Amino acid sequence: MATKSESGEWLNKLYYGDNLGLLRENIPSGSIDLVYLDPPFNSNRSYNVLFKEKSGEDSPAQIEAFGDTWVWSHETEILFSELMNGPAPNAVKDALEAMRKLLGDNDVLAYLVMMSARLIELHRVLKSTGALYLHCDPTASHYLKIIMDAIFGPKNFRNEIAWKRTAVKGDAKVRYGRNHDIILFYSKSADLSFMAQTTPHSEEYKARFKFDDNDGRGPYQDAPLDSPNPRPNLTFAYKGVEPPKNGWRVNPEEMKRLDEENRLIFPKKDGGRIRRKLYLSEQPGVPMGDVWTDIAPLNSQAIERLGYPTQKPLTLLERIIASSSSPGDIVLDPFCGCGTSIDAAQKLRRRWIGMDVTTLAIDLIDARLRHTYGEGITQTYEILGVPKDMAGAKKLFDKSPFEFERWCVMQVDGQPNEKQVGDKGIDGVIRIPIDNKGSSHRVLVSVKGGTTNPGHVRDLIGAVASQNAAMGVFISMKTPTKAMIEAANHSGVYTHPGDGRKFPKVQIITVQELLDGKRPDLPPTLLPYFQAKRRHDDGFEKVALF
Repeated sequence: MATKSESGEWLNKLYYGDNLGLLRENIPSGSIDLVYLDPPFNSNRSYNVLFKEKSGEDSPAQIEAFGDTWVWSHETEILFSELMNGPAPNAVKDALEAMRKLLGDNDVLAYLVMMSARLIELHRVLKSTGALYLHCDPTASHYLKIIMDAIFGPKNFRNEIAWKRTAVKGDAKVRYGRNHDIILFYSKSADLSFMAQTTPHSEEYKARFKFDDNDGRGPYQDAPLDSPNPRPNLTFAYKGVEPPKNGWRVNPEEMKRLDEENRLIFPKKDGGRIRRKLYLSEQPGVPMGDVWTDIAPLNSQAIERLGYPTQKPLTLLERIIASSSSPGDIVLDPFCGCGTSIDAAQKLRRRWIGMDVTTLAIDLIDARLRHTYGEGITQTYEILGVPKDMAGAKKLFDKSPFEFERWCVMQVDGQPNEKQVGDKGIDGVIRIPIDNKGSSHRVLVSVKGGTTNPGHVRDLIGAVASQNAAMGVFISMKTPTKAMIEAANHSGVYTHPGDGRKFPKVQIITVQELLDGKRPDLPPTLLPYFQAKRRHDDGFEKVALF
C-alpha cells in the first residue's frame, strides 16, 4: 500500500473497483487513521452501483448503474452464508441471524448483508487509535447501528450525529418533515485520536464583554476570583485585600502573574473582592454537540455543486476530518463518489485513499482535484484499476461493457449516458460552445468494444442527422475496416459557426489511439463536469506534499 513517488513522497490513491475486493487485497490491517463512508440506501435518487461479487459479475443485490434499489437474491444468500460460516465475529452472525428472522429476505436485509462484509474489512484496516464515520439516513440507520455495535463493540460507540441537511419540506402530510441525516461515529478502541471542535459564540454571549482597556487585547468581562469551595491553602491576603471566605481560585504565584499582566480588577472600596479580566479573544468556542445545524445544505452552496446526486458540503467533511485525524494521517473513503472527502482531506493536509465502482466517479474526482489545486496535483496521486493499455481496456470491457463505454466517452471529454438502456447506440455526448451566451452544439459518441462493421458507422451518421447533432465520434476497440473508414469519409463536413473552421462530420478513433494520447479533431469542447471553485490560496505546493 505504501506506494511512493520517485521523490520518495507518499502517493495518494484513487481506486476503481469493488471496494470489498480492494480492501482485502490492497489495504493492510491497522494502517488507516480515519474512515468516512456514505453508502446509499433506498432514497429514490440516482447513485453509482455499489457492489460486485468477487467473480466480477454484477450482483442482483442492486439494479443498473445509478440505481439504489435492493432485492434479496441467490448471490445475497451466498454472501450471507459466507458471513455465517466464515471468520466474521460471532456478534455479527447473531445480529444478522436475528435480523433475518425480524425482517425476512427483503431489500433491507440484502443491504445489511452487503454492508456487514465491508464494515468488517473497514474495522480491520483501522489503527487502534482510528475512527469510522458512517453517513446514512434514518431509513436504515437503526439497523446499521446494530451491525456497528456487533463489529466495533457497544463501548466504542461515540455519537449518533444528526446533521440538518435541508429545510423541512411542505409535503409532509402524515408525518413530520424529514430533514436530517445520521452519522454514526465509532472508534476502534478506547485509545482513539479525537480533537474536540467548537462553534462560535452567540452574539448574546459576546455582549457580556463590555469593557476594553484599548491595549489591543480586545473586550473583556470581569469574573470572580472567589473559590466556590473551601480552599484553606489559598486564603491569603493580596496587596491589602483580604481573601474571600472560601479562599481564592488561584495560588499566590498565579495571582502575581495576573497582576503583572494587568488582568486583575481591584476593589474601589474596603471589603470588596479582587476580580479578574476574561478576554473574549481567549475564550474557546462552544463545544460541538451531536446535533449539527450550522452547516448549510449543498443547495445553498452552489459554488461547490458538481452535479453529483449524493454530494455533501465540503465543510461537513472538513469538520469530521479535523475532529478525528491530524495532518499526515491517512483518510479512507470506500464510496468516494464525487470526492468531497478526498478534496477535504487534501485541503487539510491528510493523505488519502478513495474507492469507487464507477469510472465516472474516478474521472470526476480526477477532474475536481486538477481544477481545484492545479495540474501539479496529479504528481501526488495515482489512479489504479482504470485501463492504461489494451490489456486493461479489454479486461474492463469483459468485466463491464457499460463501464468500458463510459470510460471511452470520458477520454474524449464527453458526458456518458446515465443508464445503459435505451441508448440506441449512442453512449455519450460532447458539447461544443458556439458563442459567448452559453449555446452549444452536440457531438454524439458511439463506442463499440466488440465486433464492428460499416453498418455501425452508418448508424452513427444517421443518428447525427436525425438528432440534429453537429458531429459524431465512433470509438472502436478493433482496428476499423477500409469500408468503415470510407463510410466515415463520406459523412460530410461540420463548419463551426464561430470561426468557420471545418471538421470531418463523423470520425473514427481506436481505443489504442486514445491510450496513445490521440484525440478526435474537434473544436474546443465544454468539460462535462460542473467545476468546484479553484482555491488559489490553497495551492498545490502548500497542501500536496507530505
